[in-house]
Amino acid sequence: MRRRFLSLCVFGAVLAAAAAPARADEDAVEFFHNIEVTQDTPVGDAVCFFCNVQINGKANGDVVVFFGNVHLNGEVRGDVVKFFGSVTAADHSTVGGDLVSFFGNVRLGEDVQVGQDLTCFFGDIRAAQSATVHGDRVDIPGMVLYLPVLVIAFVIWLIVYELRSRRERMMMQYPYPPPPAR
Repeated sequence: MRRRFLSLCVFGAVLAAAAAPARADEDAVEFFHNIEVTQDTPVGDAVCFFCNVQINGKANGDVVVFFGNVHLNGEVRGDVVKFFGSVTAADHSTVGGDLVSFFGNVRLGEDVQVGQDLTCFFGDIRAAQSATVHGDRVDIPGMVLYLPVLVIAFVIWLIVYELRSRRERMMMQYPYPPPPAR
């Protein structure tokens, strides 16, 4: 059994090493290193893990950030998707597709354009009056997630409290400890 498992692991490692990595000249993919897009250096797609993306120019594709922030002071022709961080769009910025935020806040400045939907799960949306969303605007607050957790915690606390008080009532029937055995 172990030999079969080991050979399966070695086969999987060989397949993973032989796979051709995805590559594009204009795309930026970073781990633990911030991505800065300027007017002189536009990018296609920008993907960032544990870092921030600062766009002061144009991104021709999508922007995806995990555990970081997106600062937009320009144009993104695709979607902006962010997990665990914030999205800040400065005045006169544009997102051509969807703007999606999971577990973080979205701040939209004056005359910001979102081409399709604006969705914020478990965060907060602050938008200027002149900000325009051409699709749907969905804001699911954190209480949707936290309220059931609080109810379950309260039920567990109540069960523990009742069990302890029952044990105390049972012990009150015997006011003195039993005598030691001889």
